[in-house]
Amino acid sequence: MTKVPSLPRGKRLRDKERSDVAAELLRRYNSGKSIRDICADTGYSIGRVRRLLEEAGVKFRRRGGATRGSAQGSAG
Repeated sequence: MTKVPSLPRGKRLRDKERSDVAAELLRRYNSGKSIRDICADTGYSIGRVRRLLEEAGVKFRRRGGATRGSAQGSAG
């Protein structure tokens, strides 16, 4: 896993560094990590991660992962 820079709150990424970090976050997201997992790994806020993913051209998955809605209505 490629290391991303530690950023204090309010510090901005510039140009090439920003696109490099966005590409790395996109790679992690596309490999199956959730936004919350990426936040935990990087220390970035959900808003920062979402913005960087959007800039990288992400196609967001539906919320809830693979188990959501499976066999919930089968009581009986």
